[in-house]
Amino acid sequence: MRSIWNGAISFGLVSIPIKLVNATESRSVSFRQIHIEDGGRVRYKKVCELDGEEVAAADIGKAYEEADGTMIPITDEDLAALPLPTAKTIEIVAFVPAGEIDPLQMEAAYYLSANGVPAAKPYTLLREALKRSDKVAVAKFALRGRERLGMLRVVDEVIAMHGLLWPDEIRAPEGVAPETPVTVREAELDLADALMATLGEVDISTLHDDYRSAVEEMIAAKAEGGEAVAPPTPGEEGGGGQVIDLMAALENSVRAAKEARGEDAEVTELKPRAKKATAKKATAKKTTAKKTTATKKTTQAKKTTRKRPA
Repeated sequence: MRSIWNGAISFGLVSIPIKLVNATESRSVSFRQIHIEDGGRVRYKKVCELDGEEVAAADIGKAYEEADGTMIPITDEDLAALPLPTAKTIEIVAFVPAGEIDPLQMEAAYYLSANGVPAAKPYTLLREALKRSDKVAVAKFALRGRERLGMLRVVDEVIAMHGLLWPDEIRAPEGVAPETPVTVREAELDLADALMATLGEVDISTLHDDYRSAVEEMIAAKAEGGEAVAPPTPGEEGGGGQVIDLMAALENSVRAAKEARGEDAEVTELKPRAKKATAKKATAKKTTAKKTTATKKTTQAKKTTRKRPA
């Protein structure tokens, strides 16, 4: 794999020369823009707003735009002169449990490869230390003109790094949760649990992109002079603000999941769990009733004793 960055991992006073390679790749089918009338390619041209002339890539620089529209030119030399210790170094700043990293922060993934024979020993040391600690390393590094945050962990026998967003780049989920008060019944939760148990686990490696496969089939059919693949027969549409019978939907989901797994599709109707508070009230009523009956008997006995002649 081709490296996209060369540098070193800074692990205390230990420096590990490494190469950074992409750990993922996009398999999406890409399209070009065309002129519908004649099928000609539509391309983008970079044009200067002042003179209207097309500008070559070599003549394009960077600038920061202020609020009033003023452009402040920034050169590569300006950026290179900044005091950035992570310019060529992945600087480990801490080791933390993996659970402390919010998945919302995770971005692109990379593999870190030992660069040269002398790097093999310190690379292996860091890898084994990460394994034994059962922790991940939090690091800072610079890539594509900005300093970034990263998380180092072990994948098989390789150290992988996930780019992380800075904490202040994560938006608070304000106004996202439903605002309407909703009560979820125990029976509904029981059916949801049953559905989760029925669906079970899955081997992620067996999942694939059905949409991409359909697009590729359609392209192949059109390339051979045929027609586009016929759209699938529309099924029942759900959601969309419709009022649904949640219990029935859950029961049907459990039944369908069992049928898909070749299991008995019969769904046992779940009875609501008895509420503890109600049970306590019932017990209290029984106790009160017993006390009242005993009191009545005692009072009656006293009255009978008083009425007997001396």
